[in-house]
Amino acid sequence: MEQLLNELSTDSQKGLRLQQISSLQNQYGLNRLQEKKKKTTFQRFLDQFKDVMILILLGAAVISFITAFTSGESSEFFEPVLILLIVVLNAIMGVFQESKAEKALEALQGLSAPHARVIRDGEEKIIDADQLVPGDLILLEAGDFVPADARLLHSSSLKVEESALTGESVPAEKDAGAQVPEEAPIGDRLNMVYSGCSVTYGRAAAVVTATGMNTEMGKIAGLLNNEADTQTPLQQKLAQLGKYLGIVALAACGVIFVVGVLDDIPVMEIFMTSVSLAVSAIPEGLPAIVTIVLSIGVQRMVKRNAIIRRLPAVETLGSASIICSDKTGTLTQNRMTLVKVYADGSDGPVDAGDESDRVRRLLRLGTLCCDGSVTFQDGKEQHIGDPTETAIVLAAYKAGMPKEELNRQSPRLGELPFDSDRKRMTTINEVDGKLIAIVKGAFDSIAPRCVAGDLKKASETNDSMSRQALRVLALAYKELDHVPSDPTTEELENGLTFLGLLGMIDPPRPEARDAVAVCRKAGIKPVMITGDHVVTASAIARDLGILQPGDEAITGQELSAMSDQQLNDRVRNISVYARVSPEDKIRIVKAWQQQGQVVSMTGDGVNDAPALKAADIGCAMGITGTDVAKGAADMTLTDDNFATIVEAVKEGRGIYDNIKKVVGFLLGTNIGEVLTVFFAMILWRHTPLLSMQLLWINLVTDSLPAVALGMEPVEKDIMERPPKPKDEGLFAHGLGIRILLQGCMFALLTLIAYQLGLRSTGLEAGGQTMAFIVLAVSQVVQAYNMRSHHSLFKIGPFTNKNLNLAAAVSLGLMALVVFTPLSVFFELVTLSGGLYLAALGLSLVPLVVMEVSKALGLIHHHG
Repeated sequence: MEQLLNELSTDSQKGLRLQQISSLQNQYGLNRLQEKKKKTTFQRFLDQFKDVMILILLGAAVISFITAFTSGESSEFFEPVLILLIVVLNAIMGVFQESKAEKALEALQGLSAPHARVIRDGEEKIIDADQLVPGDLILLEAGDFVPADARLLHSSSLKVEESALTGESVPAEKDAGAQVPEEAPIGDRLNMVYSGCSVTYGRAAAVVTATGMNTEMGKIAGLLNNEADTQTPLQQKLAQLGKYLGIVALAACGVIFVVGVLDDIPVMEIFMTSVSLAVSAIPEGLPAIVTIVLSIGVQRMVKRNAIIRRLPAVETLGSASIICSDKTGTLTQNRMTLVKVYADGSDGPVDAGDESDRVRRLLRLGTLCCDGSVTFQDGKEQHIGDPTETAIVLAAYKAGMPKEELNRQSPRLGELPFDSDRKRMTTINEVDGKLIAIVKGAFDSIAPRCVAGDLKKASETNDSMSRQALRVLALAYKELDHVPSDPTTEELENGLTFLGLLGMIDPPRPEARDAVAVCRKAGIKPVMITGDHVVTASAIARDLGILQPGDEAITGQELSAMSDQQLNDRVRNISVYARVSPEDKIRIVKAWQQQGQVVSMTGDGVNDAPALKAADIGCAMGITGTDVAKGAADMTLTDDNFATIVEAVKEGRGIYDNIKKVVGFLLGTNIGEVLTVFFAMILWRHTPLLSMQLLWINLVTDSLPAVALGMEPVEKDIMERPPKPKDEGLFAHGLGIRILLQGCMFALLTLIAYQLGLRSTGLEAGGQTMAFIVLAVSQVVQAYNMRSHHSLFKIGPFTNKNLNLAAAVSLGLMALVVFTPLSVFFELVTLSGGLYLAALGLSLVPLVVMEVSKALGLIHHHG
């Protein structure tokens, strides 16, 4: 040990000195496993051109260049140059979206990074685990992940789960004093703990011997480095959808190409149009946009105290139909509070704030018989010791009797500490010049020892206070003539005079009641799971609205007696599980899942980890939770609050809703483009849009408005809808049909515009200019239509600032090619004022159609 500490220049009590840290960090680097090499921006840029359609388009542009070169006409160069420019711009947009999505994911990983308790310069602090260096002194306890390889300095009943390294499923018992031969295999090194393993029992202090890639885990890091792509199930579905759409688009383009060639349209021109159409029709940006929408939503959740570790959890959250929650600290404030006081001889219990002498005397003597204390720092209460005792001490403090003052006036001269067999505690104090033994404990253990006081009335009062879910302590006293040198329970705790009862409760969080009501409205069933008594649990659950008439509350014992089948049959009626073990939690989760429900489960201990993993959404507690629980969970609540879970479900629903809006918008507009060219070619053997016009519309209207639409605030009534069934497809409730109809609407409007322009100007370019303006502007208008299934004017047309900005940029880029000399390159012509007005009128038709559909209830959220 000495040799090791010398070699690492550290101290077994104080740890490393602060001035050593930075040089050690430079020497050893961060305590992280090496990640896969990231792609450079240039590699990413090149990746954008791997798409078959883009490669065909580039090939077409090259051929177009050669044709222009041989013809010697300089005007022939415009089109291929423009197409190359648009393709490059498209690729830049793709890289921008990808890197934005990746940055967002990195930020999430940073949020859930593990921490380590370390002693540096004699001070204990919590730091990010990646800041550890060899020589650091770390503290470990049950529930912690071991942050680096370390040699134990001292340990107490330490057990570590090392299956990741050794394959041993049983936790290894560790001992700081063990003598280990030099060549011992990892499993036999009893005085070492290894990075990535978890402490299942006991405590220890250890000195870090290796970090990062030098740890045993680092040596096999290659196995961990193959982190799969973080594609969520939804993104996989969308990628699949993209493939199907691609096939349909290619088929349509094939037909267009054949029709064009048969109709003597130049092969190159119709080929370029077909390929451009295919490029426009396939929503290649969809998975990237979905990642951005998901990660923006997740960052919004962080502000609401919920940290999501895995993106798929967001989709699952939106479907949550059962929330199983701990009681203490999650539904309640985790702070015992004295609420009722009953003094012997009075009519009944009174509020703890009562100013009467009887109540003050009870609080005074009760506080003298307490070891707990309450301190105040910067206006914050800190409770030290047993919560029932600190509740009494705080009540006395509020009545103007601070504990220090009482101890000074009535010093403690002897004591019998509390023990669980006696269920009592006794102190000897000098009160007002008399020697008094004050006894505090459970009523059942004190009443038989009392010889004075109205015990019948006290017993009735004790029962009624217990029924109100109060934890009740009884107080009694006895006058003494001297302080015994060796006090015994027989001597002090007999012949007592009954003083009264103190009733306390861990009060419900005020926001939990509202959150439960929101759950009920949203079709989510809240279930309370607690280690507390069934009476207490039921009373709190009733108060919060969790236990409704007709619901059952059962104990762990009753649960154990049930077979899995019996539990499945009864689980729908059980709202409270009291006195349950963490093992029981898995049965509860599985029983609900058998019913086809999506279950969210909270937990904080090591033994909760299996239940958190089994649940569809595991929620770990950020304050009281162990590292192991956080590692097994999908979500961490930084405030341990039930209301936060409900907020997270709301956000999850909102994110899913926004993704549906984005998908609806992109597919509807893309289908519109395909149908426009398809029908025009079939009907008139003319293309209403040239290849570069199609590509420009795609560039301008697809990406920015779609991302902005994904940032739409959560709809107000989202928690009034039932949860989405687990296996419900993206196009449920007629979304698929609506997308198709909307595509037809865009095609119809664009074809009308084309004919109008063609007939008014007598030029094909006139018709194409009209079609170009209407198709592009109507798509921007459609982004606004897709914001909600409510009327746009009801939610405020311009309340999504991101969309306003995106629309302004899109329309600005359109205006740039329509109204400036750039129009020549796009083969657009100047139209009359009347035609521009007609184009604007046609572009606004989708707004009217969608508003009428919403008003008639054709577009609504099913539920």
